[in-house]
Amino acid sequence: MSLNAVRTAHGLGLDPVAADWPALGESDIEYLLLDYPNLGHLQAVQWHSPRPFSAAGLITTSTGRLFVKRHHQRVRQVAWLEEEHRLIAHLQRQGAPVAAVLTNRHGHTATAQGPWTYEIHQVAQGLDLYRDALSWSPFQSPRHALAAGQALARLHDAARSYTAAPRQTAVLLANARLIGQPSPLKAITTAVNNNQALKAYLADKDWQAQLKEWLLPFHAPLLPLLQQQAPLWTHNDWHASNLLWGDDGSVASVLDFGLADRTFALYDLATAIERNAVPWLELRSDGPAAADLDSVDALLAGYQQVRPLTLSDLQTLSALLPLVHVDFALSEVAYYQGVVGSNSSADEAYHAYLLGHLRWFAGAQGQRLLTHLHRGRL
Repeated sequence: MSLNAVRTAHGLGLDPVAADWPALGESDIEYLLLDYPNLGHLQAVQWHSPRPFSAAGLITTSTGRLFVKRHHQRVRQVAWLEEEHRLIAHLQRQGAPVAAVLTNRHGHTATAQGPWTYEIHQVAQGLDLYRDALSWSPFQSPRHALAAGQALARLHDAARSYTAAPRQTAVLLANARLIGQPSPLKAITTAVNNNQALKAYLADKDWQAQLKEWLLPFHAPLLPLLQQQAPLWTHNDWHASNLLWGDDGSVASVLDFGLADRTFALYDLATAIERNAVPWLELRSDGPAAADLDSVDALLAGYQQVRPLTLSDLQTLSALLPLVHVDFALSEVAYYQGVVGSNSSADEAYHAYLLGHLRWFAGAQGQRLLTHLHRGRL
């Protein structure tokens, strides 16, 4: 397949869309492998991932199967990508089930080639049961939710001794840097003024009034709780599709640390609930988008089996959930507007994701989930 071939990818709705980035090309992978002489010669590109933000797939070389991922350098430069690779290497040393990132002949785990940055991973172990699952689609069973909670807690234990500074990556990160500020609107305003894409997109919108209405009421009770959280490097995209599974329903491997950053454990746990337990795509079809409370309970039960949770932790999760998406949603707006050049996708990220999720949590179904957590039984 040539670099100019069109591939489909997961979009912001239920239907596949034309991918933002062209598919992996055989000639480019062959050239890439020259920097990895121990990996042999390309035999075939077996599968193209439908995930957005990058192009990725499974390849076969004369030495075996590998996973290749390609980013535009405006999204991930070598130094930015190696921030997450160092985390993966640490987790692997701690025994976490992650796939090793391979080193090129220059001693780097990321390789620049033209406008692109590449990474090559060993193939992770386990069954890819959620290969075609969209983000925000549910666990297939409470058993998977339980196992995902256990695996997340074990990953947090493995990350406790990792003390690197927060990432310097400029775009597409999930963290709490903005919502963690005493004055989030002031922090967001500074971020907007420092990002030309965000500034241009928001120029004709009454965004400060909208965030004042929908964000600030959730922020006041959250702020003192955030100040009690211990820093921790976290995954920040804990969805079933980023896990590979064993025959017994356990988690065999953890994938995709692209959004990882230094946050705190409950941020990651809140993200896991937000990613897996609320059918957000129903909001686009006027559905109720009712949270799966059994899945929430199973996820938390699994987590607690490894890392005990207190009633205060559940109350923090309840306060955090409405805002856990905010920093990443704004990063998505900047990505779609400034990197991809898609105003329609930026509209989706702003109206449906950033504001839509805030409004949902203020409504009946969101309050049902938050009350369930706040009254949680341990």
